Amino acid sequence: MNSINTNIGAMIALQNLNAINRDLQTTQNRISTGLKVASAKDDGATWAIAQSQRSTVSSLDAVKESLSRNSSVVDVAMTAGESVSDLLTQLKEKALAASDTSLDSVARSALKNDFVAIRNQITKTLATAGFNGINLLNGSKTSIAALANAEGTSRLTVAAQNMSLGGSIVTLGASADFSTATSAAALLSTLDSSINNVSAALARLGTSSKALDNHLTFISKLQDTITAGIGNLVDADLAKESARLQSLQVRQQLAIQMLSFSAQSQSWVLSLFR
Repeated sequence: MNSINTNIGAMIALQNLNAINRDLQTTQNRISTGLKVASAKDDGATWAIAQSQRSTVSSLDAVKESLSRNSSVVDVAMTAGESVSDLLTQLKEKALAASDTSLDSVARSALKNDFVAIRNQITKTLATAGFNGINLLNGSKTSIAALANAEGTSRLTVAAQNMSLGGSIVTLGASADFSTATSAAALLSTLDSSINNVSAALARLGTSSKALDNHLTFISKLQDTITAGIGNLVDADLAKESARLQSLQVRQQLAIQMLSFSAQSQSWVLSLFR
């Protein structure tokens, strides 16, 4: 039956054109966003996986910040601890010089004044050994803990090293000094012990600092690997999409022409009424 109300050819051509336009829009979206899965509508399962991994990558930024912050705290403590070690060495030098029985009282008194000044400098150094309000050397903290994973269930703990005068590491008393060769000599063993203890404490801090740096490097690599994995899931192959775009544009033009031909295919009916 010939009908001007129902043009099957035009309907089919229009359906094909609509399908091509939908594919063309999808391809254009992929090219403009660089993503083949830009929303849950594109691929719900893949989008959910990618979104979960994006959350992990974002959380790892907080882990990196925590590790960097704690690493800075330890580095400042190590710098101050090295200064304390140097000051203890100077104190030993003064005490050793004062233990010389050939010195007169004036020279020994001058050495004592230097000794007291250096001793007090240790306390001042420890008081300024903090970073971001955290001090590992003055006894205000027993330890610090940095985030180690994105879930917050694992932490890297760094033990504080209390180097306050008269403590377990620096056994030299806060008021220690000398007035005679004998009292100066008596301080030498205490100073030797303090110097060795500080060296051991610095070694422990150095090990902790290295652990923080190594874990920070690992977290950075892990974050990059996860980001690459997300890209594998959702990124569009732009070379492939570019070729597809050209193909669809040609098909679109052909579909438009076919629709035009189909719409005109029944024009011969007019000749029946002439």
